[in-house]
Amino acid sequence: MDIHDVVSLAELAESWRAEQPDLTVHDPGGPEECLLRSGELLVRSDAVPAAVDRLRRWVDRVDGTEEPAFARIRLRPGEQPVRIAADCGLDVAPNHVHVGSPIMIGTARPLPEPADAPPTPADEAWDVTVAVLDTGLDPHPWFAGRSWFRAVPEVLDADGRPGQDRQAGHGTFVAGVLLQHAPGVRLRPRRVLSSLGLTDDLTVARGLRAVRGADVVLLTAGCHTADDRCPPVLRHEVRQPGGVVVAAAGNGGTSRPVWPAALPEVVAVGADAEFSNHGEWVDVIAPGVGVASSFVRLGAGGDGGVRREYGFARWSGTSFAAPHAAAGVARLLHGGASPADAVRQVGQERGAGEEFVVGAG
Repeated sequence: MDIHDVVSLAELAESWRAEQPDLTVHDPGGPEECLLRSGELLVRSDAVPAAVDRLRRWVDRVDGTEEPAFARIRLRPGEQPVRIAADCGLDVAPNHVHVGSPIMIGTARPLPEPADAPPTPADEAWDVTVAVLDTGLDPHPWFAGRSWFRAVPEVLDADGRPGQDRQAGHGTFVAGVLLQHAPGVRLRPRRVLSSLGLTDDLTVARGLRAVRGADVVLLTAGCHTADDRCPPVLRHEVRQPGGVVVAAAGNGGTSRPVWPAALPEVVAVGADAEFSNHGEWVDVIAPGVGVASSFVRLGAGGDGGVRREYGFARWSGTSFAAPHAAAGVARLLHGGASPADAVRQVGQERGAGEEFVVGAG
């Protein structure tokens, strides 16, 4: 299949199972379609005894997690986590798999293309920290000399197949978009996305907990759920005291909510393109087509030889609209706005010749 073909979530999942065999698609092509970790449920730690008692005949074991407020229930082989969670009647949910927002479900899937270098961001220093929950941050020349820089190296080839993984270099690209529009921010990278562009509820929740204290938190992946409600573990972490959370709306061309972007506490960012998700839950529309930014590529020596080439690429997706909006929030905070005022104003702010539009959908 050509990489630009239109593909379904089920087809994408099949191609990912070689590296992540625990993926399953619930209700493929249907109104409840969502991607899950097979046989896993997440439950609040204080509800584990009641949940296990109610679900005893389906439970294989209970595992603790690094996220102390939640535990993971492992179901017996072949059991259906969506049905069991719905029947439980407690605050129990499957562990949903999130996809990064250059991944386009049901539409064309462009890959990054080489690009000429945009102007280098100014080396300024603001008292604003932006946490970027993504694939990592490589020592690209745009970042390596800055006082805040801490490398979280990109994994470029995890699947062993020839060539660079589909979403490798994504975090480095997103960070470059941020710096182009908010050059004085301090970036705080945290790897939550694989080089295939996949993560899950528990990993995202753990990342949100780890970056508490950042002024802005940027997420570029999200998930659908069978009941179109936010997974409890994400809702719990987003509602903890912390900075402004900005999240990509996703690239399915649908109005179905994507989580955690669709939470009212989160600034959901769509792109100025047909592929972008849309609806009343989308708060901001920002440029997301043919965005140019910093990039790292796997050189001829391969990842085993740690040969990396730093340059620039052009890419499309709501992943690259979201850092535009996050940069707008950061600029307003730097200018003295409160977090609440920054969220309200980001829709009207103009920056670098572009306009963000609040409430578009």
